[in-house]
Amino acid sequence: MKSAVETLNPTRVRLTVEVPFEELKDSLDAAYKKINQQVTVKGFRKGKIPARVIDQRFGRGAVLEEAVNDALPKFYTEAVNEAEVNPLGQPEVDITELKDGELLAFTAEVDIRPAIEIPDYSGIEVEVDAVEVSDEDVEQSVEQLRSRFATTNVVERAAEDGDVVTIDLEAKVDGEVLPDGIASDVSYTIGSGELLDGIDEAVKGLEAGGEATFTSQLKGGSAEGKDAEVTVKVSKVSAKELPALDDEFAQLASEFDTLEELKADSRKRLENMKQYDQATQAQERVLEKFIELAEIPVPEKLLEDEVNTRKHNLEHHQLGQMGLTIEKYLEFQGKTVEEFDAETREQAIKGIKTQFLLDELVNKEKLNVNQEELTEHLMRRAASSGMSPDQFAQAVVEGGQVPMLVGEVARGKALALVVEGSKVVDTNGEVVDLSDDEDEVEAAAEVVEAAVEGDADADAKADEAK
Repeated sequence: MKSAVETLNPTRVRLTVEVPFEELKDSLDAAYKKINQQVTVKGFRKGKIPARVIDQRFGRGAVLEEAVNDALPKFYTEAVNEAEVNPLGQPEVDITELKDGELLAFTAEVDIRPAIEIPDYSGIEVEVDAVEVSDEDVEQSVEQLRSRFATTNVVERAAEDGDVVTIDLEAKVDGEVLPDGIASDVSYTIGSGELLDGIDEAVKGLEAGGEATFTSQLKGGSAEGKDAEVTVKVSKVSAKELPALDDEFAQLASEFDTLEELKADSRKRLENMKQYDQATQAQERVLEKFIELAEIPVPEKLLEDEVNTRKHNLEHHQLGQMGLTIEKYLEFQGKTVEEFDAETREQAIKGIKTQFLLDELVNKEKLNVNQEELTEHLMRRAASSGMSPDQFAQAVVEGGQVPMLVGEVARGKALALVVEGSKVVDTNGEVVDLSDDEDEVEAAAEVVEAAVEGDADADAKADEAK
């Protein structure tokens, strides 16, 4: 076999391959054997039909076609290895010559990973939010905890903000009660925003036995998206009673003996959360700067496939699970289809460039992934998927996705390396040292996954839309 490679552009090559006919012998034998098992010829036992009879009855062309289809993957792979290129996706194959007994010639065009020069990232400098926890932040955190221990007591007065009302609902569209438009004994906290738009205004001021009618657009059910006339009847009004903020509450709600200890712990937890957010912000901004420094061509076919995959995942998985259509999602986001397409394309480009650049850095720095790092990553992915570690590990192994997970961790290590070589300062001008963060690699892997897969932002926006 002879092969040659021609570079069409930085991300695409054409392989030209010539195969002497004798190298097709194994595939020809396999073709005759396969046809033998599929056809019947009078006078011959199944599987024992001579090749000349198959040629006469079914045509030599059918045999050649079967043999070539069988042989092409092997010769294509050999040509790829000889050319030392890294193909992306499936090739476009064109058989240019097929002479029975003499020669098979074909070309294969395929996208490849571009050659990338790792830029000097030692001069990268980014600014991140300072870690600041105010007294108001602490008070809000304690109040949230306090509300979880609130009790409710029935009151004989009109409903107010924060009250819990027990209500019956009836929704009509065009004067007809919807088959799924009746609900009884629904518990609702006024101001929570958990039910229909307009319900807070309708129930405030009503006492037990009172009712009101309002118009609201339905968010789900058989008449989703339509305006409905909703009648709400209050059967009970209950007021929340919060426990006193004292040492006794601290002992009830936590492992601490005093309220001051509880507040100190709340402050520490808030600081840890903000430090994690700060580290994530630093990694995201360093990654953006790193990509900007590099020249990374993106294969057009790969980009098209990635855009389509992201749209499919959003529409049929993330939104589908929430009962939202793509049209409703865009309406909530206030975006046109054109804006959405442009945004998706931009995110896909970033994802592809992230993967190319960090993979190149992994190879250059010879970054390896040990078993402990892989196990930690697997457990985090399992938790985010809602599966147990054992279930997730089994699914990964059965799906042949272990190399994918290894790649995710390796890219996280590559990004962590770039962050360590960069200068990070907060909005107060203080240098932020992230080198002591034990979870730096795993946190960086999450940032890389969000960029490569584009799922994190989509999930958050879908939740907002819902």
